[in-house]
Amino acid sequence: MVDRSLDEFARRKLNALERRELRRSLVTTERFDGRRVRSHGRELISFSCNDYLGLSHRSDVVEASLEATRRYGVGSGASRLITGNHALYAKLEERLAALKDTEDSVVFGSGYLTNVGVIPLLAGEADLIIMDEFCHSCLRSGAALSRAKTLRFAHNDPADAAAVLAARRGRHRRCVLLTEGVFSMEGDLAPLPELCELAERFDAWLMTDDAHGLGVVGDGRGSSFAFHEPVPVPLQMGTLSKAAGSYGGYVCASHDVCELIRNRARSFGFSTGLPPGTVAAAASALCIIATDKALVRIPRSRARLFTATLGLEPAESAVVPLELGSAARTVEASLMLREAGFLVAAIRPPTVPDGTSRLRFAFSAAHSERDVLDLAEAVEPILAGR
Repeated sequence: MVDRSLDEFARRKLNALERRELRRSLVTTERFDGRRVRSHGRELISFSCNDYLGLSHRSDVVEASLEATRRYGVGSGASRLITGNHALYAKLEERLAALKDTEDSVVFGSGYLTNVGVIPLLAGEADLIIMDEFCHSCLRSGAALSRAKTLRFAHNDPADAAAVLAARRGRHRRCVLLTEGVFSMEGDLAPLPELCELAERFDAWLMTDDAHGLGVVGDGRGSSFAFHEPVPVPLQMGTLSKAAGSYGGYVCASHDVCELIRNRARSFGFSTGLPPGTVAAAASALCIIATDKALVRIPRSRARLFTATLGLEPAESAVVPLELGSAARTVEASLMLREAGFLVAAIRPPTVPDGTSRLRFAFSAAHSERDVLDLAEAVEPILAGR
């Protein structure tokens, strides 16, 4: 028997999204390299991909994946705590810890799984989590699963974070301070030196989500290394699906913390391990990130060429947003750029707050300066009408 009420529920929800210009649809996209895609039936230059170094198509990274797949198979077969901890994990975790200057690291199945596993392990009902108001959905999900008292502070505002801590820290057993290192939709860096000082003053544990910092800022080492002196962030989380060109999530921390995570993080213990080829590709990419300093500087230089050409604020990372306000207007601008030969995604709620829909430009080492200048020329009419 068909459940008509379920279908009716789905239709009502979809119609509501349609009315607000917020309904999404999957579009088959073929990626040929770090810059060219085929989408909507035509070839475009993509400025929407997070493959910031073009490593997902680099021959030595691909070959590392193929070699591991031939040797170990296409899947890991089980959780890492059962039989899924194949030999390639040790090399990957060792390279992550070395790059982030920590004692140890733990690799998860994805960045989302990392945050929903680690955050509830660190905080519970008697505890406090304070987080930047623009933190990614997976950080918010991890906080919700923890059942800790969760409060937000104004974006990149250490003074507001200090006020929240001063008012609430004394009421709770433990405290976790969450921020992105490079904000995925804003492209700006968190004020980590100031947040680290606050964490020390109020006995809080600082955790950064550096998904968009690895391979791009701090000579490729990420946001903790993007300042005059390295910032001693005790919990450095990130993903292997952006600049590393592969897949998976990780957290870098002390040996004891990582051992606790391996033992008690539910999304670690109850998820199948990553395929060997995926882990091998990530390890190969990390070696490139650690040694090729010229390569890791290109994405931000391309972003800064774009912002300088259009008279925008200098880019702090490989991500540049152009806020247009309404979802309808943003979708229209994205379609205009597609007609000009560029793929630039329209970012709408709930990814960003209501009234802040935007174009999000992601720059890669695979983009030439000519690509960037041509894009800027196509964006000028959109910027003029903003």
